[in-house]
Amino acid sequence: MITDTSASSGAVRGPAGGRAGVPPLAGRDTPLIEAHRVTVRYGKVTALDGLDVTALPGQVLAVLGPNGAGKTTFVRTIATLVRPDSGELRVLGRDAAADPAGVRRDIGLAGQSAAVEPAMTGRENLEMTARLFGHGRRAARRAADVVIGQLSLGEVADRRSGTYSGGQRRRLDLGASLVGAPRLLLLDEPTTGLDPAGRREVWDAVRGLTASGTAILLTTHYLEEADELADQVVVIDHGRAIAAGAVSELKGSIGLDVIEVSVAGAAQLGPAGDVLLQVTGAQPRLDPAARKARVPAAGGVAELAEVISGLAGARIDVEEIGLRRPTLDEVFLTLTVNSGRQS
Repeated sequence: MITDTSASSGAVRGPAGGRAGVPPLAGRDTPLIEAHRVTVRYGKVTALDGLDVTALPGQVLAVLGPNGAGKTTFVRTIATLVRPDSGELRVLGRDAAADPAGVRRDIGLAGQSAAVEPAMTGRENLEMTARLFGHGRRAARRAADVVIGQLSLGEVADRRSGTYSGGQRRRLDLGASLVGAPRLLLLDEPTTGLDPAGRREVWDAVRGLTASGTAILLTTHYLEEADELADQVVVIDHGRAIAAGAVSELKGSIGLDVIEVSVAGAAQLGPAGDVLLQVTGAQPRLDPAARKARVPAAGGVAELAEVISGLAGARIDVEEIGLRRPTLDEVFLTLTVNSGRQS
């Protein structure tokens, strides 16, 4: 549940009703994370301002927000790397302030860059990490083998990690966070800097982890990533939650579908936008690089038909046109603009 809010590299190893109109996160079991009025200040800067969050087992919770919104501070607070100035935070039923060591035993944290030793093989990296956190030699080997299987690293496990692709390094870093079998895995912008292929590798790894029962809290700047992976989404801005719910709920929350038009030539984009404005009364967003224009549509199929007629009358060569649900990116822009800041 995210309710009203007036709200690192490396790894730490060991995963109801709302108020103020923010919907709760659905679930039936004991919460993994319960934050009540959590506030964190850095000098005169308030990073989290009375944040209320409840996350339940068996889901990927994506935390979204503009730069400086408080996403990384929230992750670091759950990981007990930052102590709240006020409020209460319970992780896996434990008070994070009173029992930080207990919290750390049950969580994994993968930061914004891969923390692996390039001169060692992937397997050696994992076994070393397991030994550092108390496993005996045999237990460390077993834990490494499990993680290698989980993250499909078998083909490269015995190569030096310095030869890995970006996606392979990030999967190995995830593995280092998993050798302690955490119940909750915290991923802070796990695909930053990766190319599309590397991002897909990490997405596949995350899906595999959730299928095996690991709960995940994910922060990301990539709205497509949250759309692909998240069961539930929380949008925070200025340290406050401004929306929460399932992805489909958030897409429905802005109330309108979108008409999107793709034109054959760049010179026709402006006239197509004029037709959209005339029909819908809303200012369209133009994407010259993609030769696309899109606009919120309150009138559904009837309005789409009117747009098609207007484009035909203006002799605009249309390559593609359709009525669709808004993307998470469009929801995010609408929410953050309405909250007083655009990323």
